[in-house]
Amino acid sequence: MTAVAAKPAAGGAMNPTAMVVGLVLLVIILGICWKVSPGLGLMALIGMVVGGVLIGFGTHFVPVGGAPAAMGQAPGIATGVAMLAAGAGLAGLFGGAWAAEQGLVVAVVTGAIGGGLMMAITCMMVNFIYVFGMGIPAASGKVKVDPITGDTQPEFKSQGTEGHGLPFVSFVGGVIGGILAGGGGTLIYLMLLDLYKATLPTLMKATEAQIMPVAISAAGIFAVGMFLVNAVLTAYNITGTIEGPHDPKFKRWPRAVVASAVASALCGLAAILIVVV
Repeated sequence: MTAVAAKPAAGGAMNPTAMVVGLVLLVIILGICWKVSPGLGLMALIGMVVGGVLIGFGTHFVPVGGAPAAMGQAPGIATGVAMLAAGAGLAGLFGGAWAAEQGLVVAVVTGAIGGGLMMAITCMMVNFIYVFGMGIPAASGKVKVDPITGDTQPEFKSQGTEGHGLPFVSFVGGVIGGILAGGGGTLIYLMLLDLYKATLPTLMKATEAQIMPVAISAAGIFAVGMFLVNAVLTAYNITGTIEGPHDPKFKRWPRAVVASAVASALCGLAAILIVVV
């Protein structure tokens, strides 16, 4: 039970100097892209940064319980932050890629719905397992009253635990996180796809129809890679488990947003340079 009750010794406070350095790096990377490709490349990079920020921010909504949740000693889904966020984002990415021909707005919304639906199904099945398989109710260890339903929590929480199951606010947080992550991952894919469709025909001396398989594959590979980068960054920021938007760790999101913006800009610049240099 010591591991469950342990609190992070450091990392909760914001570091203004580090965040300013991150923002300066972001501006420098955007400036490099503007110098190299001031038109379509810069717009693609901005879209990828926005998508990365949505992923990083959305991951903080996802209820992750890790190994303690598997033993009914902490609320959330019994897996790691990066794995769960990547699953939600990739589900949305596949949905958004399927709707890419319908335009940017429709595709991003489709991706967001795909990510949210994946998380809704996951959270529902997790609660089925907790309630009917393990015989435990959903109870938060971070708040005394569910912020959405108003249901009290302490009387349902077992002694020696940080709570268990998946409270309703955590369920809602998971769906919101899936929506943001799915939409962000889809936006990254679409930005790269538009860039590659415009630049690869000249670069490869081929028609757009001939380069489409290459453009789709390259955009998908980079989008998945950038999604995993942002998910892992957020996992380090959360440091373990998180119940959702009501968890005190949720307040750390500004630090993750800056880190995600810088990481997305750096990865996006690499994805752009391979076709414009």
